[in-house]
Amino acid sequence: MPGNSQLTNVLSSQSTNRFEDKIGIVTGGNSGIGEGAARAFAREGAKVILMARNEEKGRAVETAIRSDGGDATFIGCDVTDEGAVNTAVQEAAVTYGAIHFLFNNAGRGAPSQFPNEPLEDFEHIVRVNLTSTFNMSQAVWPHLIKAGGGAVINMSSVAAQRGINTLMYEEFGATTPAYWASKAGVEALTRYLAGIGGKHHIRVNCVRPGQILTSRATRGTLHDPDGGHHVFEKWFEKTQVLEGPGLPEDVANLVLFLASDESRFITSEMINVDGGIVGKI
Repeated sequence: MPGNSQLTNVLSSQSTNRFEDKIGIVTGGNSGIGEGAARAFAREGAKVILMARNEEKGRAVETAIRSDGGDATFIGCDVTDEGAVNTAVQEAAVTYGAIHFLFNNAGRGAPSQFPNEPLEDFEHIVRVNLTSTFNMSQAVWPHLIKAGGGAVINMSSVAAQRGINTLMYEEFGATTPAYWASKAGVEALTRYLAGIGGKHHIRVNCVRPGQILTSRATRGTLHDPDGGHHVFEKWFEKTQVLEGPGLPEDVANLVLFLASDESRFITSEMINVDGGIVGKI
């Protein structure tokens, strides 16, 4: 199995310029899967708007994409704030003249455990994962209609479709129940938006990552020779068909497909990028 850096280079070298003249927004585009997708879109010719709260990291990704010959603009935005989202999306539309796709990637989990999770923490995670997806989709929707159609790709998780029992919980742990509930909500919202979007030629789909190495989900250093270890590596080792872990680029490749004309007849789908988890409840 190739090392993570070698695999990243293989994935990053592929380019077909299939997004030439397309403009899109990637939320949480300053790190992890969002950064991987933003870089991939730019390599394929898209003009990419990066939206996130951390300006320092966002500007760094913007600079890196431009240095590689791509076109990217960072716009600071708290995607849980409806007013901030409306302002940021309008700025994006003015900057490039149109919006053709949206990747609702921003989200997070938390270590809080049921039944000891404070309501404030639960509601915060729901806002970051689910409310932000609604806010962004609502703000971008008129621009997609004006463009004659487009694509929305939402970020879910394998947590939205699998169950947990006492043994799993005690041996491997679990993230906050708000994470599971909010990701399931994202999938329900995806189905709803897909139904509404059909007549406007707007396709809405969802990706479900499994064991993907990102800075937030990794123990140790992500750039170690072995790539670090996913916080739930032991659970995934027992449930995956393929040897893991996956990389942000693995998810980015699917996101690009779902945003492209190659997937023109696909909508309202939840697609796993999980190495083939054998037990899905």
